[in-house]
Amino acid sequence: QVVLVESGGGLVQAGGSLRLSCSASGPTFSRYNMGWFRQAPGKEREFVARISGSGSFTYFGDSVKGRFTISRDNAKNTVYLQMNSLKPEDTAVYYCAAGWRATMEGSEYDYWGQGTQVTVSS
Repeated sequence: QVVLVESGGGLVQAGGSLRLSCSASGPTFSRYNMGWFRQAPGKEREFVARISGSGSFTYFGDSVKGRFTISRDNAKNTVYLQMNSLKPEDTAVYYCAAGWRATMEGSEYDYWGQGTQVTVSS
């Protein structure tokens, strides 16, 4: 069982930056692929980024490439999402997820956090 807790969301102006954190419980954190997803009101859940267990491989959704980075600190059981050049369309609830598979598909992830709200004003 893995419990994930996101933090770092908030209100920011367009062009600004935020860093989200996701802290995980359990001794096997480094074995999990970690993903970030987001969901805006009235829209489907969208893949944002994922990172391999070692942190050596990352992958991003097209809408955030070049603006967002993902990293992890396995000693701290934490994964981060650095969001730069934020746009109003980035407004959503952001979720982190843990899973055994390296995938963009949310259904393949086994554990989810409760989400953190990110609001980007124009």
